[in-house]
Parts: sequence; C-alpha cells; structure tokens
Amino acid sequence: MEFTQQDANHNSIVSHNPSGITLAYTELKKPCFISPTNTEELSIQSLAEVNKELLFRLTCQESLDLLIVGTGERVIFLSAKQQVALGELGLGVECMNNASACSSFNLLLSDARSVGLLIL
Repeated sequence: MEFTQQDANHNSIVSHNPSGITLAYTELKKPCFISPTNTEELSIQSLAEVNKELLFRLTCQESLDLLIVGTGERVIFLSAKQQVALGELGLGVECMNNASACSSFNLLLSDARSVGLLIL
C-alpha cells in the first residue's frame, strides 16, 4: 500500500509491504519502531514480547502521547497485564492492523501529534 503525503521534517510513511516499511529516506524491516524523529528495527518476534522495558527504551528519547501498534493483517490486542504495564508509562496504546496503523500514524503525525508506531 502506498501513501502520498510526505513531510521532510518527520518520519512519515511512504509505503508498507509484508516485509517492511518505506520512509522518504530509508526502508525498515519489520518489526520496527517509528516516531517523529527516530526509527529502529527490532528483534522481537511477537506481541507477547512488548513490555514496559522495551517501550521505555524506545520512547525515552522523546515524549509520546500515543503508541499505535500494528499487529499484522489482523488486529491482535495486548493482554490486560501488558495494558496495565504500558499505562504506567503514561502512554496511550491502540492496536490495529498494519494498514490502518500506518495510515493513522501519518494522519496524527501531520496533525503535529506526538505519536509512535510499533509495527510487528
């Protein structure tokens, strides 16, 4: 799926496919984390590995209000334990399929929201 809106000041998503995400200046392999100013490829294998320690490390460089988690073709939700742990970071978390996650990330980024995207 391709997206047309691009902003040179942010990590907006140009396109995504089953193996990776394309930004204006680079391509990331999945799983990966994208925020307005940072990107990182990750070595996690499943949603079960998403925890407070991982997200603290990813989000400590900039203050995020919302984390969008792309869970693949289908929506898979975080466990109650994961939701509580991530809530302790003061971070709102939304799970959705990858296509919706990428679109939502670009939309919120263009609205100058402090949002992060974790694509599995």
